[in-house]
Amino acid sequence: MSDCTHDCSSCSQNCSSRQSPQDFREPPHELSRIKKVIGVVSGKGGVGKSMTSALMAVELRRRGYAVGVLDADITGPSIPKLFGIHGRAVGDENGIWPIQSRTGVQVMSINLLLENEEDPVVWRGPVIAGAVKQFWQEVIWKDVDFLFVDMPPGTGDVPLTVFQTLPVDGILVVASPQELVSMIVGKAVKMAQMMNVPILGVIENMSYVQCPDCGKRINVFGDSHVDEIGAKYGVPVLAKLPIDPRLAQCADSGAIETYEHEALAGAADAVQALLG
Repeated sequence: MSDCTHDCSSCSQNCSSRQSPQDFREPPHELSRIKKVIGVVSGKGGVGKSMTSALMAVELRRRGYAVGVLDADITGPSIPKLFGIHGRAVGDENGIWPIQSRTGVQVMSINLLLENEEDPVVWRGPVIAGAVKQFWQEVIWKDVDFLFVDMPPGTGDVPLTVFQTLPVDGILVVASPQELVSMIVGKAVKMAQMMNVPILGVIENMSYVQCPDCGKRINVFGDSHVDEIGAKYGVPVLAKLPIDPRLAQCADSGAIETYEHEALAGAADAVQALLG
């Protein structure tokens, strides 16, 4: 309404601003069984959000849980590459089936539906958001304990669609050490708070490099500010991931499931605790 005062307490109109995120939620596929949905977000690109999504899925899988990854970064899908998946997803009269990785992680991405995985997806925002809803409603996620949703950076159409459509049980915010990132992280945190989505904590990626000879930690991007960010917004810092050439090699070769590091243990504990 053009004369809206944004004071809902004195207004009788039933506009969209009065609706809670629960009002927009859509059920998953009738054959899906999903216990917890975890969003992985970042305020900006290039901080390793997809890498973190994949590593979290791998860690929870190692702990014996059934795990899935919904690649909601439609125009920049990288999850299949990280897991070494290059086939095409198939469907039947029931729905679309995700492809399983070597260790049993269920994966769905737009790259698994394209004729050529290198073809660009040149779509406008509403169409992209619609594809994410299809991955939720038409894909059969079989007996999944944790479904990680790898979202594109920022606070645009896809994060809004995910927060409104999916019953997100918590989000992980991925950041990098630069001071500039503190403002960007704040935007992602505030969006989650506006949408009443629980924030599990912050994961700092590319936090440091550890010298292979002396073990000294080198802050390549300067001193970390993630602890200050966590204190400012009242969210815990769950992990600080190093820059590790071994991880880059595993990612490039599609062998992310072979990489081992203890840095994400605290983040995995926070996700695991959602099951009680």
